[in-house]
Amino acid sequence: MAQRSSRKRRKQRQRTARQASVAPRDAADEPDAADEPLIAPRGEAREATAARGYARGRAKDEAARAALRPLAPGERPRAVTVAGVTALAFGLINLAAYLADAKIGGERPRFIGVGLFTLVMLVAAYGCFRVRYWAVLGVQALLGLLIVIFCVLVIGASDIVTLLICLAVILPSGALFWFLVKSMARIQMPERPGSR
Repeated sequence: MAQRSSRKRRKQRQRTARQASVAPRDAADEPDAADEPLIAPRGEAREATAARGYARGRAKDEAARAALRPLAPGERPRAVTVAGVTALAFGLINLAAYLADAKIGGERPRFIGVGLFTLVMLVAAYGCFRVRYWAVLGVQALLGLLIVIFCVLVIGASDIVTLLICLAVILPSGALFWFLVKSMARIQMPERPGSR
């Protein structure tokens, strides 16, 4: 019974708050400060909190954008260079292993799979060296996939060697992914914000 009466009171407060916000007021209708509820209804409080949070987020975004400086002609961020060298190394090592007749699980891999992976890595390396947004985005997608796969492998790691191998892949891949985010923002940026 007590719950029902508190629910009725809450609904009544919400109804009067809605009517007060819709109805036009003149100076004679203004209530005294003592008449107004001290606590705003929960819906309004949540909206106000969310609005403040969004405003803080927008301010942080604007500050981050203002701190970015566009790439100078011919400039290549260090993270993009590392990504290009890594992609080139993986592509060439993969091709060299295939040509050296390397076997995986006792069988030689098919050329189509090896050739496709090598081609993707060489194209990604070329795009990174030319500072192309699509190439850096592609490398980030591959890094993200690699991180997820090795995180799943960490869950099933049965010995310390497997765990160390997984961490040896996850940590550098995560660091490179992180540094590529800012590089991508600089690559995409035509000129400094507010310079017009």
